[in-house]
Amino acid sequence: MSAEEDFKQVGAELADLGVHISRMMGSPALKDQAGKMFASLQRDGAMVFRLVRDTPEHTAALKLPGASLFDPSGKGRAIKDWVVVPHSSVETWTDLAEVALSRPR
Repeated sequence: MSAEEDFKQVGAELADLGVHISRMMGSPALKDQAGKMFASLQRDGAMVFRLVRDTPEHTAALKLPGASLFDPSGKGRAIKDWVVVPHSSVETWTDLAEVALSRPR
């Protein structure tokens, strides 16, 4: 499947938890019942998750091949709570989305 199809599948799997797909900053986004974004699909096919730094899930996600902190500007100013996970690790996306959804904002 394509990254976009896999993203939509994650959204469908979490729909029972009140998750819906929307758009944020021009990208497809997963939002909670309050409308807050907790994950997004990037143009390169990677997915970015709000995992909260210094948690076991954040640390584990950063160890995935090709994963990195999210730097939306590309100027070395990473947002440390957000982790980019490439499509090559798509099997982790639903679990990471569930973690991101459950983290307090």
